[in-house]
Amino acid sequence: MSFVYPDAIVSTAGHVDHGKTQITYALSGTWVMRHSEEIKKAMTIKLGYTQIGIYDCGEEYFYTDGILRDGKCPDGGEPKLLRRISLLDVPGHEVLVATMVSGAAVVDGAILVIDSSQPVPQPQTLEHFAVLDIIGVRRLVVAQNKIDLVTKEKAIENYEQIKSFLAGSWAEGSKVVPISALHKINIDALATHIAKTIPRREVELGKPARFLVLRSFNTNPPGTPPEKLRGGVLGGTLTEGVLKIGDEVEIRPGLKIDKPKPGYQPIYTRVLGIEYSGFKVDEARPGGLVGIMTGLDPALTKADSLSGAVVGTPGTLPPVWTSIEVETKPMPKAIEGRLEPFKQNETVLTAAGSATVFGVVQTVKKDMVTIALKKAICVEQKSKVVIIRQIKNRWIVTNYGVIRGGTTVLE
Repeated sequence: MSFVYPDAIVSTAGHVDHGKTQITYALSGTWVMRHSEEIKKAMTIKLGYTQIGIYDCGEEYFYTDGILRDGKCPDGGEPKLLRRISLLDVPGHEVLVATMVSGAAVVDGAILVIDSSQPVPQPQTLEHFAVLDIIGVRRLVVAQNKIDLVTKEKAIENYEQIKSFLAGSWAEGSKVVPISALHKINIDALATHIAKTIPRREVELGKPARFLVLRSFNTNPPGTPPEKLRGGVLGGTLTEGVLKIGDEVEIRPGLKIDKPKPGYQPIYTRVLGIEYSGFKVDEARPGGLVGIMTGLDPALTKADSLSGAVVGTPGTLPPVWTSIEVETKPMPKAIEGRLEPFKQNETVLTAAGSATVFGVVQTVKKDMVTIALKKAICVEQKSKVVIIRQIKNRWIVTNYGVIRGGTTVLE
């Protein structure tokens, strides 16, 4: 089968342990929770992503890779590929919600996963839903999961709670699909509504290339001899333009330096390979999640060292900020009770673009907060920012805003 480029990115969202990773597996046939710490804790810590094909078998609902039978339609016929979509599996644990923010910053739509055996909404359901609102996601399908664990009456009650939760919001009227991800029940219906609800991304190929790094890897096994070492791999998404094998690229913020004066130095490298979930291609286009093989020293990319960076045509990337002035607003519905004002020297998490970094509040003037960042970020001025604060020993998404100024070290 010839390769078809992914045309949209769909993110999972929802409370911890409601089945986001299981749904990704049911749709794709790929288990994205690969890290030992994640398996031990049974939670997704790092972003996982994969691709799904959506196929027409001449029936009422569409099929995906995870539910086709040995790549064939139920009647044994050849499935017709309609489109390909990238799935981004995000964490739901409260401490790790900032990782969800960084991943959600690039998505075209979302699957809100809700456990039908629990009251609606749960705390991270609220937080993720609010974040999707702030970053502008307007296409949503709700997966009412684990219907195999409840009675028909309980499932209907939970369904009504979901509809009530969505009422009056941007997502009112979104399709709610009862499923069991574990037993792959109704996954075809879920896939169909994903395909019909989330449109193809409009691709801008004529602009300079810009790539947001969500993950970075050293793919060399321990003990690999120097002559067989492969360069570092960057995983993420192209937001505009085209990247081709052989292209020179700039990476920001780059390397932190102390001389001749403290600051950051961009990294330059070349694209040596491009891969979409096992499909090797000659160029990357906007609309999906892709791995970029580079000439970088793999020590620079190991353990997500470059996650949050921006890659693109040299000389076209946004400024690099070491502090930001943010005009903030409280997050609607995200927390209960009164929100305390920001305090000087308070430690916060800030998420902008694909970068999520710690910072320290320097000054507070009405709605304007200045935050010194522990690690520089590369974003445009007026970019949206989400702020995560520690409230009663929990990290909670409390505020959002827009960058109005700050300190730049690279223009």
